[in-house]
Amino acid sequence: MSGVVRRSERQRASLGFIGIHAGVRGGQAVSQSEILADRFSRDRYPVRQASTIRNPVLRTLHQLVSILSWRRVDALVIDVFSGRSFRMAEVATGVGRLRGLRLVLFLHGGNLPEFAPAHRRRVERVFRRADLILAPSEFLAGTFRRWGHDVRIIPNLVESDPGPTALRERARPRVLWMRTFHEHYDPITAVRAFARVAEQHPDSRMTMGGADHGLLDATKDAARQLGVADRISFPGYLDTESKRTAFAEHDIFLNTNLVDNMPVSLVEASGAGLVPVATNVGGIPAVVVDGCNGVLVEPGDDVSIATAVMELLEDRERYAAISAGAREFAASSTWPEVRRRWEEELSLLLPGSVVR
Repeated sequence: MSGVVRRSERQRASLGFIGIHAGVRGGQAVSQSEILADRFSRDRYPVRQASTIRNPVLRTLHQLVSILSWRRVDALVIDVFSGRSFRMAEVATGVGRLRGLRLVLFLHGGNLPEFAPAHRRRVERVFRRADLILAPSEFLAGTFRRWGHDVRIIPNLVESDPGPTALRERARPRVLWMRTFHEHYDPITAVRAFARVAEQHPDSRMTMGGADHGLLDATKDAARQLGVADRISFPGYLDTESKRTAFAEHDIFLNTNLVDNMPVSLVEASGAGLVPVATNVGGIPAVVVDGCNGVLVEPGDDVSIATAVMELLEDRERYAAISAGAREFAASSTWPEVRRRWEEELSLLLPGSVVR
């Protein structure tokens, strides 16, 4: 019996993950590629990863060398982003195809549907090299299905379980915003909306967690100018344990993004029972159903955002119902469900390998 197990383990599909693996450096968000590689590795899949290098040019070179040197990889899982990061997918798919490897593209980023038409020849060339194309939401999948590509949906995997959480029956004026301080995520509108809430709820508090990508100082300046600096905390990047604490201490999750696909932070907060108040952009309306598992608002509209938050504070039954819906929605992004979806696709792609 033990010999059978060892033979099965040797045949288990070996996966190589190509992406930006910045989480190991600390203070940086953990990418989907890193999270998936970790979970597959823990489930005894042979896993390779590249790359943790910060410099983009050196990182791409390391990914290239890794693909050439990895002796046994049944499938390369390649993250596909827009902008300059798209070069990573071009290099990885080109080298992977030369090696005769199975190529899985995993599409990411709310800007990809805008980037792709402007660079259609490059994108089509990369897509034609793929054996399987995956996307975490209908928003991205639908864009490229219209081009004639068979894009399968597998939801983003949340980094960790939020821990035991009681059902939330009412909202305290405790608001959590969690993203990088970048113009795409519009943190200043979050401050403006919170200032309006604080006028009506003097005991309101907000936490804004995330790394600085250029707007942290401007966001703090806005808080001072609006008189709410003493009610907003800026703890920096929130690691796994810090997020669990933040989820327990807050009841409403504010997502003010101007561009997005399927934000993992929103899914994580939903899994902990926070009600997301999220902008109606990109792939968000494909996963957040207004009034069922969250509240949708227009981007950049601090008045509407503040109104949505205050309505949740004032309507206990509505808040409790949406909180329950948020938790149910997030269940599709837990590891047992996401693993099942991945193994279904890998079974078709690698029929001669053990994928369960």
